[in-house]
Amino acid sequence: MISKDKITEIFFSIDEFCKVFNPALKKRQLTTGKKTRNRKFTMSASEIITITVLFHCSGYRTFKHFYIFYVKEHLQREFPNTVSYNRFVELMQANIMPLTLYLKTCCLGKCTGISFVDSTPIRACKNKRINSNKVFRDIANTGKSTMGWFYGFKLHIIVNDKGELLDFVITQANVDDRKPLKEMNFLKNIFGSMYGDKGYISKELANLLFDQGLHLVTGIRNNMKNVLMTLRDKILLRKRSVIETINDQLKNIAQAEHSRHRSFGNFITNLVASLIAYSFQEKKPSIKFETQKSEQLTLFC
Repeated sequence: MISKDKITEIFFSIDEFCKVFNPALKKRQLTTGKKTRNRKFTMSASEIITITVLFHCSGYRTFKHFYIFYVKEHLQREFPNTVSYNRFVELMQANIMPLTLYLKTCCLGKCTGISFVDSTPIRACKNKRINSNKVFRDIANTGKSTMGWFYGFKLHIIVNDKGELLDFVITQANVDDRKPLKEMNFLKNIFGSMYGDKGYISKELANLLFDQGLHLVTGIRNNMKNVLMTLRDKILLRKRSVIETINDQLKNIAQAEHSRHRSFGNFITNLVASLIAYSFQEKKPSIKFETQKSEQLTLFC
């Protein structure tokens, strides 16, 4: 279960963000000129977002069981004014904008000059249920990964050597992995060297990123000529499995992927909350890479 200290830490961080976000949002909202009721909700936005994130840290497999049998029974002291389950689902999707902005402004790490990029499939349903799926009709599509064909979306993420999430993009399943890298917003705060798998091989893309001060390092295919690579890049390219471990934790621990969605809004809320939950992990997959200058002479035979 989640410790009381962890719940307090998550709530405090979210509540500090909401204290700034809510007044700023009210100033920029458009009005129709008519008087509207400004009724206060039973639960605050901070409580709603906190419970949404706590689910992805709890280990529960279904949100309904988590809310009814854990939040309403064991967290009454922390959340005394809980609403019904159906009402909370409505409020949870209504707070998707502050949830996403909180992830973008408070949960992303800082680039250290060593970055890893990868994409992972987010399946909307099993392949045998593609034709009967109505929730994601005309939204999701079919794509292919190293594990075979799937129906849903792709999650593209960039992480640093500390395992911190730097940025993310959600695309349809048939979008090429190299396409998000051509957009400036995705790599706005990334510099130094970025390591990817063979799916990112592109001379045009490598030259485009190099002009922006970013060195893209990938492996080579069997039918390609060998290329020169520094020892540092060779070592870090072998450490690229750290981002695959992060993708695995997002799916199996933070539950970024499941087939129980009943709306597209629920899907986005679930995915964003899982990324926030990962950012609160105390121990993230990381690598230790330090360079030492040596005054020893190198002998060549």
